[in-house]
Amino acid sequence: MAKLLDRAYEKAAAHERLSCDEGAALLTEGDTHVLAALAHARRMHMHPEPVVTYIVERNINYTNACVTYCRFCAFYRAPGDKETYVLSHEQIGRKIEELLEVGGIQILLQGGHHPDLPLAWYEDMLRYIKERYPVNVHGFSAPEIEHIAKLEGLPVGTVIQRLREAGLGTIPGAGGEMLVDRVRRIIAPLKTTTDAWIDVHRAAHKLGMRTTATMMFGHAETLAERIEHMERVRQLQDETKGFTAFILWTFQPENTAMWRYPKLESHQYLRTAAVSRLYLDNVRNLQASWVTQGARVAEISLRCGVNDMGSTMLEENVVSAAGTTYALDGPGIERSIRMCGFEPRRRNVYYEAVLS
Repeated sequence: MAKLLDRAYEKAAAHERLSCDEGAALLTEGDTHVLAALAHARRMHMHPEPVVTYIVERNINYTNACVTYCRFCAFYRAPGDKETYVLSHEQIGRKIEELLEVGGIQILLQGGHHPDLPLAWYEDMLRYIKERYPVNVHGFSAPEIEHIAKLEGLPVGTVIQRLREAGLGTIPGAGGEMLVDRVRRIIAPLKTTTDAWIDVHRAAHKLGMRTTATMMFGHAETLAERIEHMERVRQLQDETKGFTAFILWTFQPENTAMWRYPKLESHQYLRTAAVSRLYLDNVRNLQASWVTQGARVAEISLRCGVNDMGSTMLEENVVSAAGTTYALDGPGIERSIRMCGFEPRRRNVYYEAVLS
């Protein structure tokens, strides 16, 4: 292991591509301070300008009704439960108007796997938004899209194309959790497979759409399986170049069926962030998770390979349902960025600078 780790250090310092074994060696045996230094050097090599970006965005969960019953989720309600809801167009509109009042430019639009909503319902919702509001719709996880395709008996590519024509701009990486089927069978046995998640993003990329990739870790996976997840992302990025960013966060066990899993400590988040920056040499942007880690840890991550502070998230329902309730507005994000010696810069979904 010592020789493998030394070789991994050398290749990381030289900005060379790491193998799966080398990535696993770094994550398993690497010194945290060395990993942070190597990842920061890689980040500055990829982004020489001393800037950290963020976006003014609102999360809108259009429904909490879901038939996948994921064990890690405290947000969903089973169809028929008295707490299920489906937002009306007008309710969504009011949320967007509140976003626009603070200079927001994007909504993250996601929901559960509702058993009864047809594709036409989603198209109508998107048309309502796009006809009225100047926002990008960053919407629907790969499992949501696959769910709609199955309900309609249509190819995934057809569903994406129709959603795009109705107003969908980009697709978030949610639903990735851990791109290892052994793990998925434990935490979300009714949800989509690894290959199906990859196929949705591949189909979107082939249509010219950009998407993000995510990883939720700190539960049933091994350290080597975290690298396996990154490898699947890296392989598709080699093929399509369609991912704009990688976003990783730690599992929040409270109020979930997986409450017995211990909450991962912050240093493990930082180590994994650093290794992901070193391993994902073809994904330009790495996003902090202040939503699960809080501002202080997110600030430290800016010296561990991270170059983006994510979103202001005017509304957050999924992580908070699991008992984690950190909050940062635009000024708060900018203060955190400046405290770390960087210049804050607002961006859009494509990581292009926008006027604040």
